[in-house]
Formats: sequence, C-alpha cells, structure tokens
Amino acid sequence: MFDKEYDVVVVGGGHAGSEAAAAAANLGCSTLLITMNLQNIAQMSCNPAMGGIAKGQIVREIDALGGYSGIVSDRSAIQFKMLNKSKGPAMWSPRVQSDRMRFAEEWRLLLEQTENLDFYQDMVAGLLIENNNVCGVRTSLGLEVKAKTVVLTNGTFLNGLIHIGEKQFGGGRAGERAATGITEQLIDLGFDAGRMKTGTPPRVDGRSLDYSKMTEQPGDEQPEKFSYSDLSTTLIKQRSCYMTYTSSVVHDLLREGFDRSPMFNGRIKSIGPRYCPSIEDKINRFADKDRHQMFIEPEGWDTVEVYVNGFSTSLPEDVQFKALRSVVGFEKVKFFRPGYAIEYDYFPPTQLTHTLETKLLSGLFFAGQINGTTGYEEAASQGLIAGINAALKVKEKESFVLKRSEAYIGVLIDDLITKGTEEPYRMFTSRAEYRTLLRQDNADFRLTPKSHVIGLASDKRMKRMEEKRKKADDFVQFFKETSISPNEVNPVLEQKNSSPIKQSGKLFKLFARPQIVLDDIKHLDKISKYIQENNLDKEVLEQTEIQVKYSGYIEKEKNNADKLSRLENIKIPKDFDYTKLKSLSYEACEKMTKIRPATISQASRISGVSPSDISVLLVYMGR
Repeated sequence: MFDKEYDVVVVGGGHAGSEAAAAAANLGCSTLLITMNLQNIAQMSCNPAMGGIAKGQIVREIDALGGYSGIVSDRSAIQFKMLNKSKGPAMWSPRVQSDRMRFAEEWRLLLEQTENLDFYQDMVAGLLIENNNVCGVRTSLGLEVKAKTVVLTNGTFLNGLIHIGEKQFGGGRAGERAATGITEQLIDLGFDAGRMKTGTPPRVDGRSLDYSKMTEQPGDEQPEKFSYSDLSTTLIKQRSCYMTYTSSVVHDLLREGFDRSPMFNGRIKSIGPRYCPSIEDKINRFADKDRHQMFIEPEGWDTVEVYVNGFSTSLPEDVQFKALRSVVGFEKVKFFRPGYAIEYDYFPPTQLTHTLETKLLSGLFFAGQINGTTGYEEAASQGLIAGINAALKVKEKESFVLKRSEAYIGVLIDDLITKGTEEPYRMFTSRAEYRTLLRQDNADFRLTPKSHVIGLASDKRMKRMEEKRKKADDFVQFFKETSISPNEVNPVLEQKNSSPIKQSGKLFKLFARPQIVLDDIKHLDKISKYIQENNLDKEVLEQTEIQVKYSGYIEKEKNNADKLSRLENIKIPKDFDYTKLKSLSYEACEKMTKIRPATISQASRISGVSPSDISVLLVYMGR
C-alpha cells in the first residue's frame, strides 16, 4: 500500500487536518490523511458550534477560498445567528449551533468523495528526515510512508494529559490515547516546544433540565448561511439554546473543591485560554461578580445530550455535580460526562514562515493547536493554508500568503509567526487593523479570485462571485446616477425624523444618511422596479447598502492598507546579517535574527522593534 511516495501526508484528522487534506487533494496532489481513529474525523472536541465574533469571518474566508468548513457547518446547523447586528457591518459575525454527530459525518463523507485522498488509521510516532528535508513519516506499527511534504495537525494529542480533580491520565481527548514520539524528535532536531492547557465543560442529560426557568435564545428569524456556494441551504426550522446563571451559592460550592483543583494545587503548570476561562478561574479572578452567564446548547437535532457553555472546569466530578445542581434549571441534572482540563505540547509559531512551513525543516508544515491557537475556526484556516502551500511546494509553484489587509486568516498567521504566543491564541475583530475591509459579507470578493488563480476555487464559484459583484456595483451606480424628487421621498424622511429635501437630489446622498436604511426606501417606485428587473437577492442588497453607507470609511482603510503594502513590498534577504547594522538596538537585532522577518512590514510588527530601528532598515534596504 505504501510503496508509492505521496505528495502530501497530513497527520491528524481534526479541523486543521481535514481542511489541509482536502486542499492538497483538490489541488491535484496525491494525499494521505493519517489519524489515530478514523471514526473521529473532524470531531468537535468542545462546543457544538462554528463561527462567532471574528471566527465567523474566518469560516466565510475558508469558504471563499474553496475550503469545506462553511459547507459542513451549513449542512449540520441546527441554529443560525448573526451576532453584533446592532453594530457596524465590520463587527457582524455569523455563528451556527451544530449537530455534533452530523458535523463529523458531513466532513467524513466530503473527504471520502475527494479525489486523490487516501486514509489510514495509525499513530504517527516520528518523521523521516534526510538532509534537513522531511521525506515521510513513521507510524507506531513501524510502517514508513514516503512523502514530499508533511503537515502536522496534532491538536491536543501530543503528550496530552487529562485532569479531573486530583486524577490525571494520558489522553488527547476523553476516551482517546495521547500521541507520543513527535515532540521528542523535534526537540532533538532543535525545535523549541512548550505546554498549553485547555478545558471543556460537563455534558448533561437535557431531559433532566427545567427549561421553563431559563431564558430562551432562539435563532434569527431570517437565518442566513456560511457558504457562498449552492452546496448548502438556509435553515427552515431551528432549535433554541437557553441561558441561565450561576449564583453565589454555586460559587461557594465550587470553592469547596479548590484544594483539590489541579489549577490551584500546582498539578497544571501550563497556561490556559485567557478568553475562555474555566468557571473556577472566573470566580477566582472576578471575585466581585456574584453570577456568570451559562448558555445551554443542544448537541444536535435528536440527541438529548446538552453542552453547558460557560462551565468549563477541571474540578473533581463530585464538586462539578453538586455545584451544577444549585444552578437555576439544573436542580435535577444528570451528567453524561464531567468536564476536564487537558495539557498538551505545542511549538512556538515564530519557528514558521508565512506559509506555515517550518524554518528548520524543509517540507514540514504545522497547523492548528500545535501552533498555540485555540478554536476550530483558527485551526481550520491554518490547515487550509498549510495544505495549499504543501501542494504548491510539491508543484514548485509560488507560495500562497494572505496579507493582514486581505483576510483575518492573514492577521492570524502574521500574529503567530511575528509575535508568537504564550497563551492559546484566539481571533478577535480588534486584532485586525483593517476590519472594515475584512467584513464577513465580502470574503468572496476578497479571496475567491486569489484561490481561483491557484486552482482551488472552482470556475463555478468564480462566476458566481463575479455575477454578485457586478450586480452590487451596478446597484451602487444606480444610486449615484438616479435622482429623486421631494414628493417621492419626503414622507419617508419625515417618518424617520430626517430632514426633508427641498429639491431633487441623487439617491446615493439620501441613502448615505445614518437614519435611512434600505428597508425604508426599497418600496419607492424607482428602487423597487430596479430590484425586481435585476432579480437582486438579499446578499446583493446587503452588499450595496454597506458600500453606500460606509464608502468613506472603506476608502480611508483602503488608502491606509495601500501605504502598508509599500512596506510589504520591501523584502529582507533570508540570510540577512542584522549585526552589521550598528545603529540597530540590541533588542531589535536579537529578535529579528531569531524571527527572520520576510519584509520591512513584518519587522515593524515585532515586539521590541522601534520606529527608529525600521528607519535604519529602510535606509539600508534603500541602498
């Protein structure tokens, strides 16, 4: 079976591994996905949901590039919500509640239908290396698989250690063994490694909960979807989530177990996610709060299993149970499984290039939690980029890199390889300096053309995007060219407490008023007629409205991004000797020598590199 040499071997079948394998295979490379349990491909190890603030933008970007996460999320969704609708469109973030079992099933079926992709169940225990080039993997059964490139997406499995109170045992996920061998080999080869922690809450029996005591959280009345393609549809029916709160009584019961908590007794030594803390961490850090939100999320259409979002914990199971029974609506709760924490190995991502290839070993790529990130979406996006670049390397084509001004994925990867991370990295809209450009609604405009060039986004996707863009651009032009009289529009303006017009004016200027939205004026004869004649759908209408209302902000950010791109175009040689620039600060010299920035722009984002250091570099590169 393994006589042939594969173009790409992907190690691990989580969100990163699934996207990496699909991308490489769809780009025409012979690809092998090796994972420890084929039944658990694309398992949602923690919450049954995709998207959310900034994460939803990433899923849209993955879809625009030709990845599968958006399609799978749509097909397995049980609820859709567009978050932050009360804010500007740069903050709007799509999110779906998922059917956990169907999500994994959809991924498995999509992968099995992907040409050029083979599967094998085994643990990869080491890499095959010749002359600083990866040339394959070795499994725990002793099999050697030759490969031109290897993508490691090991998740939480590298020397994973699970904690529940004072009990601890090896494992990469509850009920699954840890992976060993790879960390030790990479350290011997000169890689730096570290440990991180994450956690998950208990799962409970929904039949034992009293939802009448909780606040219902329904989905959107008019649900949308993630994928820009026609391979998925919007939801017709939805399941509700529910919200309840902890209390001071719950907190006191939890504190009783602090002496047995691995977080507080020193058993857990690694750093957990700052923005998704455990319940014990929350009541310890925010002692002034007498309650915390809990979201009760169904695990699927038909199952009674429920995910208790907001109650992540590694306290002893008896403490978890006792405290949860004091939560409103949980008085008779039954556990399916307790929450736990898990420690695992990761490799500081400053050891990678923008393609996610390691600097030390040619042909070796890292993606997902091995790079210190947290979250399905962050992992999937890295897997996609690593899979693309592994395939392009095999084909000896130019690498695929997204700039910070082009995608949240570009921000994520640049943050990781330039700044590194000492805690699990999570994406937020605030991390993107050009978030008005990087909206969830225009991901296909931004990225589908780039993906189409390399052959991942299909001709059909490209044509669909171009039609949508033309319709939106034409509609914007219609607003710029069409005039409207006071008689036609003043009744609407008065109703919206907006100043009436005294003479005819262009619709664009009128529509740009903050009080006026498209729903207020789309019934006007001229606009209504245009919409009907051109068969404009919701996506085009939304795109047009954003382009009209935020045109000034968008133009300003484009100008700022253009200025930045000038620095992106000034390359720094790979083997550049920073010590010969005597005017550089010692810290700048040290950090740039270690990180090896590819451009002046990347160098400017390294912590400790000052504007004067950049000036010195610019003068030298100018010469």
